Amino acid sequence: MTTNETTDQTLTNRQGHPVTDNQNIRTIGNRGPSTLENYHFIEKISHFDRERVPERVVHGRGAGAHGYFEAYGKLGDEPIAKYTRARLFQEAGKQTPVFVRFSSVIHGGHSPETLRDPRGFATKFYTEDGNWDLVGNNLKIFFIRDAMKFPDMVHAFKPDPVTNVQSMERFFDFVSQSPEATHMITFLFSPWGIPANYRQMQGSGVNTYKWVNKEGKAVLVKYHWEPLQGIRNLTQAEAEQLQGKNFNHATQDLYEAIERGEYPAWELQVQWMSDDAHDELDFDPLDDTKLWDPEQFPMLPVGKMVLNKNPENYFAEVEQAAFGTGVLVDGLDFSDDKMLQGRTFSYSDTQRYRVGTNYLQLPINAPKKQVATNQRDGQMAFRIDIATGQNPHVNYEPSTMGGLREADRPGEPHEPAYSAKLIREPIDRQNNFKQAGETYRKFEQWERDELIDNLVGALSTCSSVIRDTMIKHFTEADADYGKRIADGLKQADLHDTESRHVGTDPANEGLELAEELGHSTDGY
Repeated sequence: MTTNETTDQTLTNRQGHPVTDNQNIRTIGNRGPSTLENYHFIEKISHFDRERVPERVVHGRGAGAHGYFEAYGKLGDEPIAKYTRARLFQEAGKQTPVFVRFSSVIHGGHSPETLRDPRGFATKFYTEDGNWDLVGNNLKIFFIRDAMKFPDMVHAFKPDPVTNVQSMERFFDFVSQSPEATHMITFLFSPWGIPANYRQMQGSGVNTYKWVNKEGKAVLVKYHWEPLQGIRNLTQAEAEQLQGKNFNHATQDLYEAIERGEYPAWELQVQWMSDDAHDELDFDPLDDTKLWDPEQFPMLPVGKMVLNKNPENYFAEVEQAAFGTGVLVDGLDFSDDKMLQGRTFSYSDTQRYRVGTNYLQLPINAPKKQVATNQRDGQMAFRIDIATGQNPHVNYEPSTMGGLREADRPGEPHEPAYSAKLIREPIDRQNNFKQAGETYRKFEQWERDELIDNLVGALSTCSSVIRDTMIKHFTEADADYGKRIADGLKQADLHDTESRHVGTDPANEGLELAEELGHSTDGY
């Protein structure tokens, strides 16, 4: 049944248009790609990009370093040219300069580096064909699969707009209504949610991309950084003990290790599969909430990255470093991943707002090759990106009067074909809980214990409606998982009742419970 009736509580955009679907961007078929006329999404995400001045809305706190990437020239045992024509990968031993920015996601610029939060892992490759930005996180999956939900997710995770205090109830209010987040929550509230430092942290592109070869044939790929120093995470108790002594520990650790000459290194490993829907899988390979099984899609090494130089000035390099998921070089391409397509607009739009229209002229962001463009002027323009011999009167193309010319094609174009309706729908194969259960069962016993303790501590501050929904989700993932959460919350409630009986101040009950269970009282 349809109706035109609205109330004061009806969601609208800034034009006053009622929003009938705030969960799905408009795509060609429910797998994508998305289209540029997504007005509600573009209004929503471009406003979100401008919510903070000048600190990043997300990834506010970061540390960075310079280094190089050395290619192996192969994908596993095969010549890499079979899969991609990207030149930085082709020759064994070929080195490409890089800059990496590590970060926390939700918390602000001076927040402790011990808080439970995903960590950003963004790499800028200064290739001979221009920059390539590989922008991801330490965990291999994400909370959501559709970019439409990203501003709402961050709002729920950030401080309350009235109290300016972060709230587990707001956090789980959103998560409980987004069942696809169950897998990410399982990782985040386990020890994997607090990396011990940046050097011993994994990285992942999270999104699904494509590689394209000389013939224009494409495969789907996922990128993963594996630390050669080993992986180390912290329990909640370890994090709290460390935070009491040093809330800059990860930044300090990275800086001092490089100063000592102990250069951290990561191997870049790639999973690939054919470029199709893969109906044989019980999930969509473009879904960011899912892992690709490494038994079925092996992690194949393609190169190694070494960080060997600290920044000379934190603000000029780390703070002004600007990344974007749309920054690809020839041989690398986009998939129809809905999160990737939304991020590709949002990231570069954010940088033009946060750093400025000409952010790509700053040394940390400028490619290490000739730049020749007809883009002119704008805030803080301090040079003209003009080619030697170019007619300065011609700032357009095409032209017969000495202007810039289009480049020759380096290979056959990749031309995916589509035949589907333009619709707003979630993907078909959601399977929101299976991998969360598999991850829970793969954890060691102490990791499961830590996960349950952390979730009980967080959910104990939430309403019964939110608790019950989350218990249902955890039970869908694994019966033991759900039962342990439910039992833990009953024990927490019993303790709460006993505390009230002996006259505990109700205003402090949540804090005292969290402290007794060994959890941070600072929230998420």
